Amino acid sequence: MKRLPLLLALAALAPVCARADKFEGLALTPPMGWNTWNTFAGDCSESLLKATADALVDSGMRDAGYVYVVIDDCWMKKERDAAGNLVPNPVKFPSGMKALGDYLHSKGLKFGIYNCAGTLTCAGYPGGRGHEFQDALLYASWGVDYLKYDWCNHGTANAPETYKTMSDALLAAKRPIVFSLCEWGENKPWLWAERVGHLWRTTGDIGPGYIANGKKEWEHGWKQLLDMNVGLEKYAGPGHWNDPDMLEVGNKGLTNAESRGHFAMWCMLAAPLIAGNDVRHMTPETRAILTNRTLIAIDQDPLGHEGFRYRVDKDKEIWAKELSNKSWAVALLNTGDAPAKLTLDAHELSFLSQPYYQVTDAWTGAPAGRSTEPQVSSVDSHDVALYVLKPGN
Repeated sequence: MKRLPLLLALAALAPVCARADKFEGLALTPPMGWNTWNTFAGDCSESLLKATADALVDSGMRDAGYVYVVIDDCWMKKERDAAGNLVPNPVKFPSGMKALGDYLHSKGLKFGIYNCAGTLTCAGYPGGRGHEFQDALLYASWGVDYLKYDWCNHGTANAPETYKTMSDALLAAKRPIVFSLCEWGENKPWLWAERVGHLWRTTGDIGPGYIANGKKEWEHGWKQLLDMNVGLEKYAGPGHWNDPDMLEVGNKGLTNAESRGHFAMWCMLAAPLIAGNDVRHMTPETRAILTNRTLIAIDQDPLGHEGFRYRVDKDKEIWAKELSNKSWAVALLNTGDAPAKLTLDAHELSFLSQPYYQVTDAWTGAPAGRSTEPQVSSVDSHDVALYVLKPGN
């Protein structure tokens, strides 16, 4: 009988121990930021990162929420040093990573970096396998706030075990770092990664198009990635997000309408909003898309619900996302090849529970009437009409 209090005490501690697989309290809304890869690929450098940080501040993107500045592949030398440490390329990063992190932090931004769960990164640089705890301490010493961890050259490694090792290493380093699992959805990370990381890739790579151009078999257009995420909404929430890959908004290969559609649907998915354009030279139209406060609020809604595809019609899809305070976001996606008039008829939306709603056009922020009357919008090909519905008084 004397063992009973001890057993009860251990049982009380069990939930706490079960939660200690990653840093809690991070990424309570989907992370927002910028990554080097989609525009610059391996051409990353200290000067590019500093100029981009300045542009994020000057353009208003930082204040809109884009705070994680992430260096992707190719930032390091081809070999570790004699002690086994990763070494930044001294030509690309002459001041070193600690100095770069300090610069980003001085701008009110956060520092993100890349490595890989395999023996080599996708571009052939030293991967993290076998060096997880050593690398985590190094990242912490540099002031890193976000780690993107890829899945190339992994051999026969077990994905859940491999990513848990890196997660344990980050915990042991004692610096809160958002852990992004870039596992491509190969091993269904939505089933196991919530305890390990804060976001996980559900798909292969995105390319700059509505539909992939077929030049790279692993690349997909944003509509293809959107379709791949149908049904995964139940696995996302505060601190654990499905990641359909980074944004291509403003990049060549997308019309302005397709950039609008892409951004709107990523907001509906509660996806991480990691921009991939050259923010130093973006057009006013691209800036307006990326900094639209109403759309960002849909993505960042603290309820943390991912949107779902409600209905598919010929050349139209209806998506819905539950928001805080019994509100909803409803998106009408024009999947056709020509402009079309799309109608929001609240009477057709069975998930609505209030007698009526005040409707706001999310793109303009302007009132659009009451849900008792249909809303009709002219929508370009591959663009989205997006509305916020708030319960009427």
